[in-house]
Amino acid sequence: MSSPSLPETPRGNRPTHGAHPGGVHAGGAAALTLGALGVVFGDIGTSPLYALQTVFSVDHHAVHPTQNTVYGVISLVFWTITIIVSIKYVTLIMRADNEGEGGIMALIARIQAVNLERRWAKVALVMLGIFGASLFYGDGMITPAISVLSAVEGVEVVSPGLHEWIVPITLAILTVLFSIQRFGTGAVGRLFGPVMGVWFTLLAVSGGAEVVKHPGILRAISPTYAIAFLGEHGGTAFIALGSVVLTVTGAEALYADMGHFGRPPIRRAWFGLVFPALLLNYMGQGALILHSPGAIDNPFFLLMPHWSRWPVVILATFATVIASQAVISGAFSVTRQAVQLGFLPRLTIRHTSSKEVGQVYAPAVNWGIFVAVVALVVGFGSSQHLASAYGIAVTGTLAIDTLLFFVVVHVVWHKPLRTAVAGAAVFLLVDLTYFAANLPKVLHGGWFPLLIAALIFVVLTTWQKGREIVSRNRVELEGPLRTFVDEVHDTVPPAFRAPGTAVFLNANRETTPLALRANFEHNRTLHENVVIVSVVIERVPHVREVERVQADELGYKDDGIVHLTTHHGFQDDVDIPRTLRRASKHMEGDIDVAHASFFISRMTIVLTHEPGMAMWRKKLFVAMSRNVANPVAYFGLPDDRTVVMGSHVEL
Repeated sequence: MSSPSLPETPRGNRPTHGAHPGGVHAGGAAALTLGALGVVFGDIGTSPLYALQTVFSVDHHAVHPTQNTVYGVISLVFWTITIIVSIKYVTLIMRADNEGEGGIMALIARIQAVNLERRWAKVALVMLGIFGASLFYGDGMITPAISVLSAVEGVEVVSPGLHEWIVPITLAILTVLFSIQRFGTGAVGRLFGPVMGVWFTLLAVSGGAEVVKHPGILRAISPTYAIAFLGEHGGTAFIALGSVVLTVTGAEALYADMGHFGRPPIRRAWFGLVFPALLLNYMGQGALILHSPGAIDNPFFLLMPHWSRWPVVILATFATVIASQAVISGAFSVTRQAVQLGFLPRLTIRHTSSKEVGQVYAPAVNWGIFVAVVALVVGFGSSQHLASAYGIAVTGTLAIDTLLFFVVVHVVWHKPLRTAVAGAAVFLLVDLTYFAANLPKVLHGGWFPLLIAALIFVVLTTWQKGREIVSRNRVELEGPLRTFVDEVHDTVPPAFRAPGTAVFLNANRETTPLALRANFEHNRTLHENVVIVSVVIERVPHVREVERVQADELGYKDDGIVHLTTHHGFQDDVDIPRTLRRASKHMEGDIDVAHASFFISRMTIVLTHEPGMAMWRKKLFVAMSRNVANPVAYFGLPDDRTVVMGSHVEL
């Protein structure tokens, strides 16, 4: 193998990364907008099923339906959706994409990529972001439970005798939903947009019809009603805020799913259909409650004509399944990004589409969420009770997104500090008010998402810290790569060069693969062609193929040893043979990938009492490391030509 003609890049420098081709949304504007309806807005679009019902539910904290209270609540709903979704997310935060991708992981990646003067501040912000991602998992467990349960509860409005069947039917639907995840959402996804288009049209028509009958409800748009409600009803109004915030569940999805459709289609769908439909439906429910107080039992379904309730129950069930699907798929994507960014070990993640890189399936995550969802449905039994657990995760994520976004505004976009602080103060006032209003829920079920978030946060940070320690100790064992190459070059007599090509995978670009060192020191043998490959996951979603590989001859030409650094985005697949085949097209001598032998080192962690981590966290790290996905499959290596060599490293 001759020396590569790829340009050598100074060590430590990284190539300029471009957007993945998939980030260029070539589809028509209408098609993308319709697709966004089906994926992005499922969660927020099904909130009318339970949000106002929860505000006026019959318990000691309920808001008594009078003209002032109904106008006050609807005013709060209007301004909550306007400020949090329309202004904060759709207008502002969606500008903070990371090579076209959105979500809290994208904000973390943007912050990690900059140098802050105070390292502790950067660490604190990243940890806060990781806790926000952990809260997302808690949200992802409650959303399918409360959404499907609230839809199925519509059968009780049609036929009260079916009350006992609500939970069994819900569990059956959820079981089917989680069972089909392994097949992917490609084929079903094409149906999502039209179904949600019909759903939002139904929301607008049903709510609009009631508004036409009682147009006085439109006065609730004035913020004076919200202010008066909060001022006159004190504690009850404050508790009501914990239910009002349910109207914006799914706001994070607008940002997290941006990479699938782009910013313009999401904005068009939001302002063109979703936003008006939601407002009309909430106002219609408010008018109905005002003139028929008994409708607080289920204002959404009672808003429908009697003849249409069975079809609406069926449509609502489809809509909630779509909402659940979006959250579950989001959990898979967040898991994949966490693995790529080094916060989780390699997990089994399967791609369910040959065309769409974002369509992935994580079996462990899928069934873990399913178990939690079943427990929630059985444990709480109704959407009204389950709503008491909902809101903590949502409001916590809203506040963290706000803080991280305005850090990006200042440190990445270099906007004046006073501008960033002023913006953060305004939105944090709203977010933290809603978060505080949800704190009383902690004792009534709100502890569940917080517990889930805390457990996941411990897992993510334990793996990150343990990985740092193990990597540092592994570097000491491996020794400098250039020193090793010098030793090979100066050895007399020269080492025996076996015919063929050997590819050694090594995590660190500066050190010697343990498998390579062992083969040389014990057998005095090297392959004729030695390719050392280090995989670097960049803090961008995608890296273009033409910028993916850097070559380093390690100081010697024509000695058959070359080091390749492959760069991948955290949304890219890591397929080493495919990357080498493409890289060889730009080299003077092809890498014989078809017949090459691949060598990887499998680490056995040895626990010690050295400082750095508590012993219980070290044991947790070891347990996680034992369940790491097979590196052969993760890197796309051929089973019949891969050699795994064991070694020990201390923790």
